[in-house]
Amino acid sequence: MVQKYQSPVRVYKHPFELIMAAYERRFPTCPLIPMFVASDTVNEYKSEDEAIHVIERRCKLDIDAPRLLKKIAGVDYVYFVQKNSLNRRERTLHIEAYNETFSNRVIINEHCSYTVHPDNEDWTCFEQSASLDIKSFFGFESTVEKIAMKQYTSNIKKGKEIIEYYLKQLEEEGITFVPRWTPPVACKSESSTSHPRRPVSPAINIPESATKEGLSNKEILNTSSSPSEPTTGTPDDKLDADYIKRYLGDLTPMQESCLIRLRQWLQETHKGKIPKDEHILRFLRARDFNIDKAREILCQSLTWRKQHQVDYILDTWNPPQVLQDYYAGGWHHHDKDGRPLYVLRLGQMDTKGLVRALGEEALLRYVLSINEEGLRRCEENTKVFGRPISSWTCLVDLEGLNMRHLWRPGVKALLRIIEVVEANYPETLGRLLILRAPRVFPVLWTLVSPFIDDNTRKKFLIYAGNDYQGPGGLLDYIDKEIIPDFLGGECMCEVPEGGLVPKSLYRTAEELENEDIKLWTETIYQSASVFKGAPHEVLIQIVDASSVITWDFDVCKGDIVFNIFHSKRAPQPPKKDSLGAHSITSPGGNNVQLIDKVWQLGRDYSMVESPLICKEGESVQGSHVTRWPGFYILQWKFHSMPACATTNLPRVDDVLASLQVSSHKCKVMYYTEVIGSEDFRGSMTSLESSHSGFSQLSAATTSSSQSHSSSMISR
Repeated sequence: MVQKYQSPVRVYKHPFELIMAAYERRFPTCPLIPMFVASDTVNEYKSEDEAIHVIERRCKLDIDAPRLLKKIAGVDYVYFVQKNSLNRRERTLHIEAYNETFSNRVIINEHCSYTVHPDNEDWTCFEQSASLDIKSFFGFESTVEKIAMKQYTSNIKKGKEIIEYYLKQLEEEGITFVPRWTPPVACKSESSTSHPRRPVSPAINIPESATKEGLSNKEILNTSSSPSEPTTGTPDDKLDADYIKRYLGDLTPMQESCLIRLRQWLQETHKGKIPKDEHILRFLRARDFNIDKAREILCQSLTWRKQHQVDYILDTWNPPQVLQDYYAGGWHHHDKDGRPLYVLRLGQMDTKGLVRALGEEALLRYVLSINEEGLRRCEENTKVFGRPISSWTCLVDLEGLNMRHLWRPGVKALLRIIEVVEANYPETLGRLLILRAPRVFPVLWTLVSPFIDDNTRKKFLIYAGNDYQGPGGLLDYIDKEIIPDFLGGECMCEVPEGGLVPKSLYRTAEELENEDIKLWTETIYQSASVFKGAPHEVLIQIVDASSVITWDFDVCKGDIVFNIFHSKRAPQPPKKDSLGAHSITSPGGNNVQLIDKVWQLGRDYSMVESPLICKEGESVQGSHVTRWPGFYILQWKFHSMPACATTNLPRVDDVLASLQVSSHKCKVMYYTEVIGSEDFRGSMTSLESSHSGFSQLSAATTSSSQSHSSSMISR
């Protein structure tokens, strides 16, 4: 595989001619590069007017390689050919180098150039690119590749300091200016005819900050006319080394190369908006600077962002009032490293209420807006603190966390949100501080942690009880004066306190489907209509006995009877006109009947749990451990209100209830899932409910999960 390298633009704030005088002092050898033993001139050419000077040198290098490898290769030194083409008229130096030794086995090509800065004629730019292709090397191809890249990287690092070393040497000798080339008097007319000089534009006084940001020609010209405006742009095709250090951080030469090459590839192939350099760098870091892997996930993310208009979410989407009132999270100053700080009081949030009132779409949209706001705050803090800040810190307070937070549909929604965030916002979390973790936390961690990237997991710091107040706690990461008041600090935190979402704000699946936002094509909850004489049924096929069927449903309207049946044979698919008697039109198929009218209970199918009567407004969670393989049917059936047992007259409550369901229609929102029994124990107590006492696993699950939690905490 061919290894490639592309350097950022390196700017010397010295004229081209002075840089050339310093560069020439590198030959015939350079004490600052120990591996550069010597060089001999092979060919040399000078034009009559001395504007063109081409010199070809044979360079002798002592590569730092294992002695055994040198012995196998049969050489002590490696020879390179370097061709320098200096054009004093155009003020350019182009350098081409290739290996002479082992040229049939290893192909190394290097291209460098020194040119005048496009916007300041008294500055000089340097660029460098190279490629390495090892065809074969006595079975040591991988070793040779590592040695070559190590040597090359070390030389790149020294490149700028070598020039600066000789510039200082020239200054000590009193040489601070070298005149530009001018054509000889005798050939002025000839040169002006055959080689017309480009018009020299007056030097522009460029603000230093603009140069460090690596602005393009047009951007620099614009900013020079209005210096009061902040400059944050980057050039269209190149990155400046000073800009990288100031805004992106200290990168190795190879990391710089990966960033530049991926950026160039996007400019050449991507038709949409080119992401910012910080954004590209996050994807490279997420894949350990493997360009191919980073390019794949970045392109997928860019497509996703364009499809869902994520770039405009902060300007076009307003969070629903329910989120503003009951989502216990918000931004709160910054940590000691200058990272924006986000505070989340997870223990105070009603996760089920938020999902039922908003649906996953709105919750995901809100989480995306938080991430977009975090990126914006990172950019602002980079300017404020004068150093690169590319991630934020999240403080999660778990006081109040209990088994209701382990409600499985909510956990599933959380996992799906984590999946989207991991794919599209890699390397944005700098640190996660989890405070006041209760005994139930290990259960939640067991469910969530497998879906979190390994690099992200390493950034988690977990404190039980009041441990965060001791050594190594919160004060190590956050200044005392901004610790929130609810954590014992003196700073008033404006994060909402959360609380239970009123059931009156719950919405059905149909209501949520009317939303314009569509980031997911499916939702966790399904809705169903239950009619008198037309129950709704869900078929679950079980292959392995001792599997666990779990459910969570809300009775939105009317009263229903919940049943679970088992059959050895699959029921026939429902016919389209099976609801004809009720004249129900349901494009979403929200009423399905599976049990054939000719089936007989006890012969064709059997009841595996006692019927459960559920009243309007109730939430029911439960589970069933299957004893046999086959087909299980969950059934929601219309419940007729019985008359009072002590009198023939109906009760007032019964009359009112019958009036409310006079249409003989009930409404149910449900969620079901099948999991293996080994994954259930100790992690699924979220399904325990006062309404699911008929589930034989409830008590065992509770005790096993508590002992599991205790052992995890003690460890």
